[in-house]
Amino acid sequence: MTKKYFGTDGIRGRVGTYPITPDFMLKLGWAAGMAFRKMGVCKVLIGKDTRISGYMFESALEAGLTSAGADVMLLGPMPTPAIAYLTRTFHAEAGIVISASHNPHDDNGIKFFSGQGTKLPDDVELMIEELLDAPTMTVVESSKIGKVSRINDASGRYIEFCKSSVPTGTSFAGLKIVIDCAHGAVYKVAPSVFRELGAEVVVLSAQPNGLNINDNCGSTHMGQLQAAVLAEQADLGIAFDGDGDRVLMVDHTGAVVDGDELLFIIARDLQERGCLQGGVVGTLMSNLGLELACAELKIPFVRANVGDRYVIAELLERDWTIGGENSGHIVCFQHTTTGDAIIAALQVLMAMKARQEGLAQARQALRKCPQVLINVRFAGGANPVEHAAVKEASERVTKAMAGRGRVLLRKSGTEPLVRVMVEGEDETQVRAYAEELAKLVAEVSA
Repeated sequence: MTKKYFGTDGIRGRVGTYPITPDFMLKLGWAAGMAFRKMGVCKVLIGKDTRISGYMFESALEAGLTSAGADVMLLGPMPTPAIAYLTRTFHAEAGIVISASHNPHDDNGIKFFSGQGTKLPDDVELMIEELLDAPTMTVVESSKIGKVSRINDASGRYIEFCKSSVPTGTSFAGLKIVIDCAHGAVYKVAPSVFRELGAEVVVLSAQPNGLNINDNCGSTHMGQLQAAVLAEQADLGIAFDGDGDRVLMVDHTGAVVDGDELLFIIARDLQERGCLQGGVVGTLMSNLGLELACAELKIPFVRANVGDRYVIAELLERDWTIGGENSGHIVCFQHTTTGDAIIAALQVLMAMKARQEGLAQARQALRKCPQVLINVRFAGGANPVEHAAVKEASERVTKAMAGRGRVLLRKSGTEPLVRVMVEGEDETQVRAYAEELAKLVAEVSA
């Protein structure tokens, strides 16, 4: 069984595809515990999603951390953003999430949060890296071995935190919502949040068995939710991913509403309430329509590299509060320190309520441009994106679209793929350009 180590806020030098085993997790726990102890009394929270290997890796991390003298508090299955919040709440030195997010059950990984619910400081990451490469593990004397406890009210605390992101007294009574929990980490908390705020909730994919996380459900497979919204005659549907940091929606007609559209709805509402701080951070993959819609409202818009850590870094640098990706990873810094799918969904519902409009109407102000994405596999070696012929062709296509479209050629960080993306106003033209560039990339990399 292949495992992967995903470290968007993890250990530098080991980000991407990296085999993880109980032995590796044991040593990682020890290395992290030793590094955190240097900062004083050490308390570390561990949460996980619902995939079956989480039990094994949780035990290995727990053993490693306690062998280094760190106290461990176990949260059980909880969304990734909940660990960020609870790490702050319990004044822990760090929080650890065992999850592979939207990936299948046979992948797993790990993510770290600092005591502030953000990325670990660089010096701590470097210290953990160095300790991971140490030839042996030195266990503390028995009187200093860390203790382990379980936080039994973690779900309730996080539910209340999510509800606190909307004004006191807010009610979604009269709203019928279908929620797809992806058999993942939100399966307990998400239905409770929306029910306790008055909505009528129909729940899908909330029976995790360790093997069914993200399996033809959740934000990566929207068909089930679309069908259920129509069958239930619901007002909208909400789809989460396996660890609860991504959200997509479905309007009452069954149409998917992606992260770009949700981000715009939230940003426009913040602007109309006079609460928008700065502008909006998207990514290189954000639809051109989002940029144009923000421009119409005079909302500043910038693009970060693809990945939540780059969006967060851009927000911090500019002191802005809202950003996200078209995949549904949306960061609302006015409420939390990382991407939080439940909180993002609540902000969308608040925006709809303020305007007294449905989701289908709320999304109309953003006119998405046709976007064609073609993945081109290559054998490795030199990056085809840097080839002179590819650069020349990309520049030529960009110039031909005269500011009403754009080209993005990006080498994948985890696979031997080049992602060729072209978008503009004319779908036929956009597709032709994308196919032309994809063919050229394939030729130069053959």
